[in-house]
Amino acid sequence: MVGINPEAATKAPPKVVTFRIRRYNPVSGREWWQEYKVETSRGMTVLDALLKIKEEIDHTLVWRYSCRMGVCGSCGMVINGVPRLACQTQIAEVADESNPVVTLEPLYNFPVIRDLLTDFTSFFEKHKKVKPYLIRNDKEEQEDPKGPYIVTPEQFEFMEEFTLCISCGLCYAACPVAASDPEYLGPQALGYLFRYVVDPRDEAWEMRLMIADDEHGCHRCHYAGTCSMVCPKVVDPAQAIQRLRNLLYKYKLGLLRKKKTSKPAPPPKEWKPRKPMPPEAQLVSPDVDLKKLEEEPVEIEVDGVKIRLRYKIYE
Repeated sequence: MVGINPEAATKAPPKVVTFRIRRYNPVSGREWWQEYKVETSRGMTVLDALLKIKEEIDHTLVWRYSCRMGVCGSCGMVINGVPRLACQTQIAEVADESNPVVTLEPLYNFPVIRDLLTDFTSFFEKHKKVKPYLIRNDKEEQEDPKGPYIVTPEQFEFMEEFTLCISCGLCYAACPVAASDPEYLGPQALGYLFRYVVDPRDEAWEMRLMIADDEHGCHRCHYAGTCSMVCPKVVDPAQAIQRLRNLLYKYKLGLLRKKKTSKPAPPPKEWKPRKPMPPEAQLVSPDVDLKKLEEEPVEIEVDGVKIRLRYKIYE
């Protein structure tokens, strides 16, 4: 899987790297390749190089980025033929002395707005279609819950992986089915759908299964596995789609047990007033002579037993 490679940050990339970028001008409709030579340094990412090109060489170059730390998912692009996040990709990973060239293209399967900037409108419409939020039958309880819903550690561990998705679109760009079927929901949306189907707090799992049971839903997946290979958060949407298929077939055959949904946790017990601290644990008054405490033992009583203590003051 494509993720963060800490070792790459310790390696020095070639001193000068050629960035071969696929450009597109929406006004003229012109599409061309343009090359930029960039002086690099250890620890430099592809996003760092793009910013350097923008500031020092060509301010007309366009792409999208935000957090610069692999959280927002904005800087997705195709780097040397593989969909990756520019901020997570060290130049030393994709260029070496034998081939100091990095090729950058806009994400596949997305309409191109300009240069490396792509249109995510359809992508987020598909995300919205799977209703990516908790749905409870009791609307009043959902809008004004009396407490948190109970989720066991085992239940959370089962679905945690699929909550890490940052909607960067890399899986969709790598999916061969999305390339041939523009209406295919895609691995990101189906992965999110599975995440809510197995979430014990959600009560709309049957409706979500029906969303997946579509000619452009989970049945279209060919299980190429490329979506999981490029995920920067090491989520496995290919696995989620296969599990979704399994649940759907069991449901249609009447073999799927009714999902037990979690209930709101009861209110916490009232805390009893705290017991006062024993005398030996009380803070020493500023008026106490500390030197005298070291010289003379102090006598205290604990459970009816008198104890003599000698203090040692450490400065």
